[in-house]
Amino acid sequence: MIKILSSFLVILISAFCSAQEVSVMSYNIKYANENDGENSWSKRKDFITDQIQFYEPQILGLQEAVKIQIEHFLAEVDGYQSIGVAREDGLDKGEYTAILYKTEDFEVVESSTFWLSETPEAVSTGWDAALPRICTYALFKNKNSGKRFWVFNTHFDHIGKNARTNSAELILKKIAELNTNQLPVFLMGDLNLEPDAEGVLNILKQLQDSREIAQNTFGPQGTFNGFQFDKPVKRRIDYIFVSDQISVNKYAVLTDSNDLKYPSDHFPIYIEAEFEE
Repeated sequence: MIKILSSFLVILISAFCSAQEVSVMSYNIKYANENDGENSWSKRKDFITDQIQFYEPQILGLQEAVKIQIEHFLAEVDGYQSIGVAREDGLDKGEYTAILYKTEDFEVVESSTFWLSETPEAVSTGWDAALPRICTYALFKNKNSGKRFWVFNTHFDHIGKNARTNSAELILKKIAELNTNQLPVFLMGDLNLEPDAEGVLNILKQLQDSREIAQNTFGPQGTFNGFQFDKPVKRRIDYIFVSDQISVNKYAVLTDSNDLKYPSDHFPIYIEAEFEE
């Protein structure tokens, strides 16, 4: 009996003291537009679904996803639930920055969505942006270890330069307001900014670029392919940033294709990371 109890205590202590491993993917899947011809959602959705099922990230941040796309993933890919609202009405109209997560691994402690604008709590378009832009976030708790961490997922404006810079500052401010316990943080998304842009440099004052700190990297630097299969991919505008408590074991830009076609105009980013709360 003593041996059994000792073994149980060792297992319990190990669960709470060992590093927490988590796999994270950021993916701009291109919104469902049936006027896109060969790149329409109906012709891409099966391959993207297979791709997500194969890599099976525990946390998946989507950009440009609309309601029918999120519903498709939840119906076709086992074990996920979704967090977030749409940007045009705070309900289900327009694009989401949804966070999908493995329900067997995590529970949601709290979550919300805010707008990248001067009035973040209201449906709004900020600064010189062309469109409403949002950031969805959640505090997750691992069901086995009890360890907690924050995830923020966003998509910056493609037109407004000031909007992109101010959006980065707003998100950093929001992280500071929420993360009073200094928990690990993941910030991911399509920023429409290259690495030398002011917004990215400001983020790097507080968070780390997962590509730069990864022990192993794979794939090209660029993440935006524009559905152009025959051209080199040079523009890097998609990122996963992490706080200092997080170490990144693997970082990959996934260039999977089918019949000489990419499943989206962006490549997904995939990382395997670990941390101790």
